[in-house]
Amino acid sequence: MYKSHYTSLIARAFGRFASCEFPSVFQNIINNSYVKLISLDMGRFNTPTSYKSLNLLFTRALIEPIKFDTSSHVVISPVDALVTDFGKINGDQAYQIKGMSYSTKELLGENYSHIADKIINGDFANFYLSPKDYHRYHTPIDMKIKSATHIPGKLYPVNMPLLRNKLNLFIENERVILECETNDGKLLFFILVGALNVGKMVFSFDDSLQTNMNNKLCVKQTYQNLEVQKGDLLGWFEMGSTVVILSEKDTINYSNLKINQHVKFGETIGTI
Repeated sequence: MYKSHYTSLIARAFGRFASCEFPSVFQNIINNSYVKLISLDMGRFNTPTSYKSLNLLFTRALIEPIKFDTSSHVVISPVDALVTDFGKINGDQAYQIKGMSYSTKELLGENYSHIADKIINGDFANFYLSPKDYHRYHTPIDMKIKSATHIPGKLYPVNMPLLRNKLNLFIENERVILECETNDGKLLFFILVGALNVGKMVFSFDDSLQTNMNNKLCVKQTYQNLEVQKGDLLGWFEMGSTVVILSEKDTINYSNLKINQHVKFGETIGTI
């Protein structure tokens, strides 16, 4: 029988607590304490006491739609996050942070081994969502989603100390890989990496994608004519984690990014 890693067990236990709807007096104390503890800026969201569980507070939606550049060549940030690294993929080597490389082929896994070579010498960008960030992820450009693969794994924290010191952190952790295609036919992978505490990823376009389950099998879903527009909601993390974008050579120019820059969903980060 498959035994979950201890990080997954911790995440599930915390997830059960976070999903509980306590009596309003206690829930208000929990929510307000969390907001104060991590200094959440609730300016773009409903009041903390309006959420019936801690998980609903984690996955809060914006009150007002975000305005962004709708030009077809502009790439927007898909999330509120810290840019931990970005740049050129050297062969099949990208970086979780400067000095700590990993194989993009290993990250993508066996289900994409037949097309992994297409992103050799392409570009990558990593976006780390801390617990205080907006947890929803959106589409950075107009594109088609051709498939999604869930790869079970561990749920180590994806924070700066671990990024600097743990080799192959992204590869060891549970993740969901979206195989995408730009309007001009270029390959792009949009990868959601799980992390400690809840460790669950939800997808608005396919509720059959289930993460942080007691399952060691990779599951791949394919889609026909699944087109998404820039800014569309793709889903949300039930706690913070990381988004990785891998793209074919000469697909995205991250001209507006800097390492250690904090970006907001909708900000222009480059061009195609």
